[in-house]
Amino acid sequence: MTQTTRIAAPLLVLAAACACQSAQAAELGLVRIFSDHAVLQRDQPIAVWGSAGSGSTVAVTLGARTVNGSADAHGKWKIALPPQGAGGPYTLTVSSDGKTVSRADILVGDVYLCSGQSNMEFAVRASTNAMGATYGGRNDRIRYLNVQKNSAATPQDELKGPVEWTPMTPETVGDASAVCYYMARSLQASYKIPVGFVNASWGGTTIQGWIGAESLRPLGNYRDGVYAVAQYGADPAAGMRAEDARNEAWWRAHDPAAVAQRAWIAPDFDDSAWPSVTPTGSWKDSGLAGMKDFDGVAWYRTSVTLTQAQARAANMVRLGPVDTYDTTWVNGVRVGGASVPWVWRAYSVPEGVFRPGRNVIAMRVLSGGQGGGLSGQPADRNIGTADGQVITLTGAWKVQRGSALKGLSVPPAPWDVPTSLTTLYNGMIAPLVGYKFKLAAWYQGESNADAAQEYRTLLPTLMRDWRQRFGQPALPFLIVQLPSFGATARTPGQSGWAELRDAQANTVARDAHAALVVTLDVGDRFDTHPTQKTVVGERLARAARVVAYGETTAPGGPYALSARRDGKDIVIAFRDTGGGLATYSSDRAIGFEVCVGTACRYADARVAGNTVVLSGTGMVDVVRVRYAWADSPIVNLFSGDDQPAAPFQLDVR
Repeated sequence: MTQTTRIAAPLLVLAAACACQSAQAAELGLVRIFSDHAVLQRDQPIAVWGSAGSGSTVAVTLGARTVNGSADAHGKWKIALPPQGAGGPYTLTVSSDGKTVSRADILVGDVYLCSGQSNMEFAVRASTNAMGATYGGRNDRIRYLNVQKNSAATPQDELKGPVEWTPMTPETVGDASAVCYYMARSLQASYKIPVGFVNASWGGTTIQGWIGAESLRPLGNYRDGVYAVAQYGADPAAGMRAEDARNEAWWRAHDPAAVAQRAWIAPDFDDSAWPSVTPTGSWKDSGLAGMKDFDGVAWYRTSVTLTQAQARAANMVRLGPVDTYDTTWVNGVRVGGASVPWVWRAYSVPEGVFRPGRNVIAMRVLSGGQGGGLSGQPADRNIGTADGQVITLTGAWKVQRGSALKGLSVPPAPWDVPTSLTTLYNGMIAPLVGYKFKLAAWYQGESNADAAQEYRTLLPTLMRDWRQRFGQPALPFLIVQLPSFGATARTPGQSGWAELRDAQANTVARDAHAALVVTLDVGDRFDTHPTQKTVVGERLARAARVVAYGETTAPGGPYALSARRDGKDIVIAFRDTGGGLATYSSDRAIGFEVCVGTACRYADARVAGNTVVLSGTGMVDVVRVRYAWADSPIVNLFSGDDQPAAPFQLDVR
């Protein structure tokens, strides 16, 4: 039997089970995205969907328009209302079999989908000028919806609740995505129509988690991982056993003591001779013998006594942050593992694993060259139950030093956030399919900067995937380029962040419905979360006016088109110069390089209208020019209307 067949079988079982449950559900309802205060996309068919009695007739009314349809055999229905122009407020009403469900204060206008990692998630309240944004935040024509974080192994029909469209007021604006809000505020002021934005973001996540399985699977490196996620979604217990086997194979290959120490996960293992500690940080600071300068593996064990009712309800173990890699078992059953020190461990525990009486939690922790250990506080560690109870774990843990190991990175499970495959699409984007959007804004890449070459494939794959799934093949994408962050360069060299920016720019250059937003000048080399989000939002709005609203102005700042030899010089031609290039604080443009093979050096650069001239660099062995090629470049080249030039590398003609 092939791997595909093995995974598909449980998927079919799961689908059949879900179908049976759906067929029995007769309650009339709307999916959660249709809450009070929602904004629907104008000038496109408006799909509305939900549940009702199997085969029943369903009537959907928005304002003065009513469309009838029927629920299928599983109690699911989807009805499309005809396109409407901007307007409202309306009442959205669904009726079936004498029952009615309604949502109030619905507007029709433009809806923006904003997604990415922490700089998109970054809230208005933490941004520069937040006080002014708060005082001026009352605008009933702007609403937002923050999608709850949800990593799911299979595509979800529903957003994780609660879900609430929120009108913009001084009391609510602080919780909105800053760059998305400042973009929406600018566009709403220009076009005078209702605007809504959906923020589906998760800090620290890689792009691979946001791409649907059908699009990610064909990329050779991800096939097995995507299959493993599907297997885990179809049968979590079987998927976890398979991951346990993969994980243990890795440990056997890298730790000579792994096989013998596997016995330490058993509930009845006698750990009475192990020393005790209450972990509150690195094990190097614990005072335990032999741990002060230790890098490698340490084992932790603790126990908790549960009543029969508690054991029946217990479904989660929370352990706080762990430095760096962990595998965790409850009563000898693997329940999870993670590979990022700032990620708080919260592992779902299958029914029946916890039991009345004594329960043992065992953890294997690899320091990975970091401090090592359970780095949170005792209050971070507890057991959660299905009915919301919290059962505190004892502060003391038994600890045993394992093998000394350095330079190792434990491969994470393919569903582990922040490096998961497809799970963020499944939990946070798939439930939106059916909704229509005016544009999508994407601010992500920091977590992929160590693999920029691959990003050249992944970013266009995500854009193509979302356009296909939303049924909008020309959906405009606005790509926020990475800002400056990290050490400034004193000599030319390699830069992962510059490579990632180049991947973003190349993707946009090949896409007729995309625009690039440059942010080099508003970064913070000391903070990966620069606070100047107002400027970024307004630059997003400028780009949107071109690619989403059809205005004929330049979408952004200067963009290099070509580099050619002209006698002893190299001349770089730019477009979108706003009437002519300008330099600030100098009569020279800084950050330009010329390259012979892989060796690059800084070049004297002067502005001449819509060009930059690199004086005396036209030697035949100079094959490439670069600009702002560093993690945190200092730049001073702008357009005549104060937009920063985009970084680039170009072959010399």
